[in-house]
Amino acid sequence: MKQSTLIWTILMVAGGAFLLWQASRGHGRVYVREVPVEAKSSVKGSEEVVKWTKAQPTSAAEKDQPDVKFSLSRTAGLWVAALCTLAIFSFLYGDNPVYKFTESVFVGVSAGYAMVVAFWSEIIPNLFGKLFPVTAKEIFFLDIKESELQADLWYLIPLAMSVMLLMRLSPKGSWLARWPLAFFIGATAGIRLISYLEADFVGQIQNTIMPFVAFGPDGYLSWTKSLRNTIVIVGVVSCMVYFFFSIEHEGIVKYISRLGVWFLMVTFGASFAYTVMGRIALLSGRLDFLFNNWLGIGS
Repeated sequence: MKQSTLIWTILMVAGGAFLLWQASRGHGRVYVREVPVEAKSSVKGSEEVVKWTKAQPTSAAEKDQPDVKFSLSRTAGLWVAALCTLAIFSFLYGDNPVYKFTESVFVGVSAGYAMVVAFWSEIIPNLFGKLFPVTAKEIFFLDIKESELQADLWYLIPLAMSVMLLMRLSPKGSWLARWPLAFFIGATAGIRLISYLEADFVGQIQNTIMPFVAFGPDGYLSWTKSLRNTIVIVGVVSCMVYFFFSIEHEGIVKYISRLGVWFLMVTFGASFAYTVMGRIALLSGRLDFLFNNWLGIGS
């Protein structure tokens, strides 16, 4: 047996023994309390009051109270979430079948969830509700005004384009999907072009045009604002000089371009650190879930 395999086997056995020991102590269980809920009907003129109970999770320290009970379904969900997290972490050992299976489950569940959300938030209100407003209001209880109960036949065009897009699944009719796909890509590119021009081009130019010397609301010189404006203007000009290759970078131009390199490196470093901190926050959340919610360590 390889040394690495032996080490990982020992770690897996030790981890499994630790989980069994924690489970025997009552950790990894979810307890809930039945909380009564009341809600009035949203129909105008109706005084109907609907009552039901909601299972609210509570801490294990309150499990002996009479209104607190063990929840088998939530406990199963907790263990599934914890084991899926460990399966994803197993990629640190290498690409393995457990990681592949969990990754496939995650992608499949995400795609299914996105499809259901899009169906109920886009297709039903924006397509079915426009073509068949009376039927949609009766069946799906859509909030449609009386003045909008006439069918809008213009929505037959997106319906036809959607059907043509689904023809991509057919071997003989896949060419029909090119027309709506080309329309979607062209429309998206046009909309994005305008938004990027306004936000990333015109907006940045407007934010760069600022005075070196700034004054506060009281009319006195604001050293902080003036220093910030100076750094922004010097940074923008030096970076533009670094990318200006029509003249040789010698003399004063060389030093300005070097200053631009420093500004670029600081910007790239800050962006990379921001990305790393975001990933560390995600990792911290999963570790908190494993040690606190699942194993009960530190709770």
